[in-house]
Amino acid sequence: KSMREVPMELLKEYACEDADITLQLKDVFEPKLHDAGLLDLFNNIEIPLITVLASMESEGVNLDSDALNSFSKELGEEIAKLNDQIQEMAGAQFNVSSPKQLGEILFVHMKIVEKAKKTKSGQYSTGEDVLAKLENKHPIIRSILDYRSLTKLKSTYVDALPLLVNPRTKRIHTSYNQTVAATGRLSSTNPNLQNIPIRTEKGREIRKAFVPRNKNHILFAADYSQIELRIIASLSGDEAMMEAFRDGIDIHTATASKVYGVPIEEVSKDMRRNAKGVNFGIIYGISAFGLSENIGISRKEAAEVIANYFANYPSVKTYMEGMVEFAKEKGYVETIKGRRRYLKDINSSNAIVRGFAERNAINAPIQGSSADMIKVAMINVFEKMAEKKMKSKMILQVHDELVFDAHIDEVEMLKEIVEKEMREAVSLNVPIVVDMNTGKNWLEAH
Repeated sequence: KSMREVPMELLKEYACEDADITLQLKDVFEPKLHDAGLLDLFNNIEIPLITVLASMESEGVNLDSDALNSFSKELGEEIAKLNDQIQEMAGAQFNVSSPKQLGEILFVHMKIVEKAKKTKSGQYSTGEDVLAKLENKHPIIRSILDYRSLTKLKSTYVDALPLLVNPRTKRIHTSYNQTVAATGRLSSTNPNLQNIPIRTEKGREIRKAFVPRNKNHILFAADYSQIELRIIASLSGDEAMMEAFRDGIDIHTATASKVYGVPIEEVSKDMRRNAKGVNFGIIYGISAFGLSENIGISRKEAAEVIANYFANYPSVKTYMEGMVEFAKEKGYVETIKGRRRYLKDINSSNAIVRGFAERNAINAPIQGSSADMIKVAMINVFEKMAEKKMKSKMILQVHDELVFDAHIDEVEMLKEIVEKEMREAVSLNVPIVVDMNTGKNWLEAH
């Protein structure tokens, strides 16, 4: 039944109870927010953001369903080819999508490795992490990984998104959640538009299907450049890291130069790639083992790279240790705007559980501060656009990126507003850079 069909007597009880409970909860939570120093964050960021998110949700985004349908056919053909290839290499007919059958084929029939891992249920492990390590053992592994990647892409996005287009508005309307991610980041559901793949060529194709509302509009995207690294440079106050950002030097090249002890102009692609792995890994408290797995170098080399990193960026190490100590003492860590992440396992006697909490103690203030920044920027951009009665609309938020349906007459004005508000959302000790682009679809604008 809808609300209209409920008898007035029942409706009255429900509405009064609803209002009363809400008031009682306010009386419980408001003093807690006050005592934790969180009223400012609540009143000036989270509450004003509701209006912005409601507007974005109701605006929705235009989807080219025909493009996705033809892409689905293309993927179907590729998946069928890969399936035939895998069966041929295996020399047997089996269901590639069945982990049980796949395990039997790889480890019993083909004997790709002598001692294969098994799951608790006794079948062979064929998870992505397991298969990725076996890639050099036989070409069938690459084909299986490609098969899985394409079938997931097809079912999760390419076939699913057109079914979620609202029949009335002909647009896709996601729901943004403010209270799901512990770090303060927004999350997106039904559909989740924040995890549309961007790393693979096929994944990027999906973004092509996100298009402007009509011929008078163009998609405009703006995102923070390496914001989490700029935040760690600012929070740690590390002179060498801040200097690289202030001088406008590519941070991964600057890091590679320091870690490998070579002049900037002699940094190779591999050195930069490894340094990038450390720069982003450090934010998540990466170990030598984790780094070696991530970027494909020996554990010994990974340990040396990390040691050199901390020798060249000593304040980053001090900051990380300081955050862990702060968390152990207080039971939480904070972002630039005072958002808290409570870490109940920070003093656990179990080293694995404690290690996880310690990594969160390092990461939460960085990822959370980045979330605070984009939220402040969204509120300020939205207000400026409303003030100027603009036809352009903010339609998507994906972590450090904002996407707009920009009216072609307003593109320059919108660029000015967005860049200013994103750069001034929070003050850091290093320059904040905003990358901006327009295009006839989201991939072009990204």
